[in-house]
Amino acid sequence: MNNNIFIVDTTLRDGEQSPDIAFSLKKKIAIAKIMDNNKIYQIEAGIPAMGEIEKRCIYKIMEQKKNSLISVWNRLNKQDLIDSIDCNPDIIHISIPVSDIQIYSKLKKDRKWVVNKVRECVNFVKDKDYEVTVGFEDASRADINFIIHMAKILKDLGVNRIRYADTVGVLIPSTTRTAITNILENVPIDIEMHAHNDFGMALANSIEAAKSGARFIDCTMNGIGERAGNCNLQEFIRVSSRLFNINDGALKNSI
Repeated sequence: MNNNIFIVDTTLRDGEQSPDIAFSLKKKIAIAKIMDNNKIYQIEAGIPAMGEIEKRCIYKIMEQKKNSLISVWNRLNKQDLIDSIDCNPDIIHISIPVSDIQIYSKLKKDRKWVVNKVRECVNFVKDKDYEVTVGFEDASRADINFIIHMAKILKDLGVNRIRYADTVGVLIPSTTRTAITNILENVPIDIEMHAHNDFGMALANSIEAAKSGARFIDCTMNGIGERAGNCNLQEFIRVSSRLFNINDGALKNSI
């Protein structure tokens, strides 16, 4: 079991997708400051492609941060990446579809298209000297062999971390353990776990992912997020503090 765990807080991105939650620019900056003061490893600050107000917020977060790395979220297209480069973040995150349900039914594309677009987008950002992480959207319903194939391609492209996203919240701890272990047995790459709480398993799945070798865990304040929410930041720190060494600053002492 790897004891060194890094938290990626996505309150300002996935958390804001909660029903009836919309943060003002001032509120977003305040939340980011709390996270930064508590030395949360990484703050996913938003989606630059949403427009100038979102970009302005990310600029402000970048200006005030002292401890945390700031990342931004992108779809698999070049214009999103151009918008993100405008914000000059520490990390550019690209989300890619990996389940056949999303690739064939939702996007009307095929796996070859995904591979080609990934190469194009990752190379575009890497050529500008940004750190890139790549999210495997709907990974929990995807063919594990295709996930491993994509992870190997990304490793060859210089990407050191992938996000395993349980986008529809269908995992349980045993299936989480199987998936994370399988990837790590085949590809020397860091894994970031992104759990959703549709069946109340986000916390349990995140802890199991960390026990199985995932070094990065996505969380949100109070577990807010799309539909039933994400892994609760405070609960994850409280429950797992005896299992892992977490880069969480003073937050651990305030919950």
